[in-house]
Amino acid sequence: MNTALDVLSSHLDSYLAADQVAAVRAAYFFAEQAHGSQMRRDGSPYITHPLAVAEILAQMHMDHQSLMAAMLHDVIEDTGISKSELAKMFGTEVADLVDGVTKLEKVGHLSKAEAQAENLRKMMLAMTRDIRVIIVKLADRLHNMRTLEVLRADKRKRIAQETLDIYAPLANRLGMHEVRTELEDLCFYALFPMRAPLIQKAVKVAYGNRKETIANIQRTLETRLKEAGIDAQVLGRKKHLFSIYQKMKEKHKSFNEIMDVYGFRIVVNNVDTCYRTLGVAHNLFKPVPGKFKDYIAIPKANGYQSLHSVLKAKSGVPVEIQIRTEAMEAMANKGVAAHWLYKDGVENRSQAHAQEWLSSLIELQKNAGNSLDFVENVRIDLFPDEVYVFTPKGKILTLPQGSTPVDFAYAVHSDIGNSCIAAKVDGRLSPLSLVLSTGQTVDVITAPSAMPNPHWLNFVITSKARSNIRHVLKEQQHSQSVDLGKRLLDKALAAYNTQLSDIAPEIISTVLKELNFANTDNLLEDIGLGNHAPQLIARRLLPDAQQDPIHPSSKRRLAIKGTEGLVLAYARCCYPLPGDSIFGYLSSGRGIVVHRDVCHHLMSELRDNPDKCVPLQWDKNVNRDFSSELRIELINQRGMLAEIAREVTLSEANIENITMSDKDAHHAVITMNLEVKNRVHLAQIIKRIRILTGIEKVTRFKS
Repeated sequence: MNTALDVLSSHLDSYLAADQVAAVRAAYFFAEQAHGSQMRRDGSPYITHPLAVAEILAQMHMDHQSLMAAMLHDVIEDTGISKSELAKMFGTEVADLVDGVTKLEKVGHLSKAEAQAENLRKMMLAMTRDIRVIIVKLADRLHNMRTLEVLRADKRKRIAQETLDIYAPLANRLGMHEVRTELEDLCFYALFPMRAPLIQKAVKVAYGNRKETIANIQRTLETRLKEAGIDAQVLGRKKHLFSIYQKMKEKHKSFNEIMDVYGFRIVVNNVDTCYRTLGVAHNLFKPVPGKFKDYIAIPKANGYQSLHSVLKAKSGVPVEIQIRTEAMEAMANKGVAAHWLYKDGVENRSQAHAQEWLSSLIELQKNAGNSLDFVENVRIDLFPDEVYVFTPKGKILTLPQGSTPVDFAYAVHSDIGNSCIAAKVDGRLSPLSLVLSTGQTVDVITAPSAMPNPHWLNFVITSKARSNIRHVLKEQQHSQSVDLGKRLLDKALAAYNTQLSDIAPEIISTVLKELNFANTDNLLEDIGLGNHAPQLIARRLLPDAQQDPIHPSSKRRLAIKGTEGLVLAYARCCYPLPGDSIFGYLSSGRGIVVHRDVCHHLMSELRDNPDKCVPLQWDKNVNRDFSSELRIELINQRGMLAEIAREVTLSEANIENITMSDKDAHHAVITMNLEVKNRVHLAQIIKRIRILTGIEKVTRFKS
């Protein structure tokens, strides 16, 4: 074993100071002693694994503390040594790194999925404090994947799937291309043990057959660049197995179609030369329109920079070229790890982009309801096929493909997203659900009193937007539920000629304890959400009162304004409108569902659950639109639908939905959903439609 350690030490001597190498060796000997006689599944001493992880990090020229953490990364989890002991021996930084990659102790009440999510959350948050945590973890996972064959088939597939879902995308997000591609190929072999070798064999044959064509294109490029006075390195670019398989599967292409494309990477000295090289390549071979991408001017989310172009060679074969500087090549392959590999003052864009993303994780953590929500939000962020859009001031924002103006608003700032009411895209007022394209300019219109709309969750795709909307809606629902719950409880108590503020605190405290509520707000929220009937709570708060009160105040109806928000819903079975006589039903988790008092559904609830039914009335100052439904019977003739729609529009109502069916050969029935102010407004619309020629009958939908 010491031979392997000596080989590692000699490699470390090339870039670390002698005392740092000695510290790494000390960590190795400590780990060797701590793991003692522990063995790996393949029968080798356990210490071979930490040593191999350290070797992977040494190839990236990682600092000595990362290498020490690699040696010690399983000590807390698998031996009796604590974090505080490690801190005394090797310092706080090393102990924090080791703790960051250490799984939580098993918690009995968590499911397997929750425990995995909790461990991932712990690691992610440790990563926000020190990015080296994830680099050590990725090296650990890489070696585990390299030695996966000794495990049972089901365990191999489970670990490979987790790696493909989380760790390979993480490596990609951090710009670590080499680690990502190796992880993906290893996962491919574990998940598809029959397909992977077949594709590998086909690739070997294809590259053998293509050798002459590749050599000819490479020579032509090198000659033309030399003639232009450009010092460049032209490299053939091989696709890795998993990317070939993915393209075959997702783009429904055959293996030969994918392998028909010849890829080359051209590495030059500086950015100016990148663009000169592009000009030479476009003069040599014909560029394919729409297939040029400038990731130097607009880098990818992980900091990747390069010029991409697809050309047609004289023989007709497609040629993909990537043009970049040596520093960009290092960043493309090593990502954040290039910060330690190249310390020559070159700006590490991947490091800067990674830090920006990591800081956004802290906000996701604040808004996430639990570990599973947090990990799901992170997972969404790990697959960013990007679009690049502009703010009105010309700043570029990178967003995942499929993003909308709402995603853009939250990317600018959470407060902008929360107060967004509309958006202009390229100067035109556009729907908030519009899918944005690269190059568009987005201007968000806000209002101080605006709130996120629950409907936004149907189309936003960024985790930041999704988590912020859910967080605000949860807060909004809480405050609305507490307010409604208090009104309902006070109404129930009014039957006993009292109110909540008159109840002795010790009585309230006893009831809270009996019902397992931490405080009064929680109880009121539960009433507002319809989980507890206010009449039953009132009786608990007044145990000495008569059970069936008859008091004038008990017959009062609760006034609703239509602005109660998420805790008030309007039944789609009867479409109540201001002006209708109404009743409410306390639906568990939803709050009050408002029905017309003639609704058949309400009648059955009044019979079966009278305690959950609340007499309601409309407030005098209701000012919003409500859904309603009309059934229109008419003679089936050209232009009738247009005339009806015109009358509705002139009545200042909105049409939500129209369905039309034939009644017989000459008659049809239209069902129309409208947004109206109140019962009077709907009556005016019905009157306008009835007088049209060809209309036989117009009725408002009842229960």
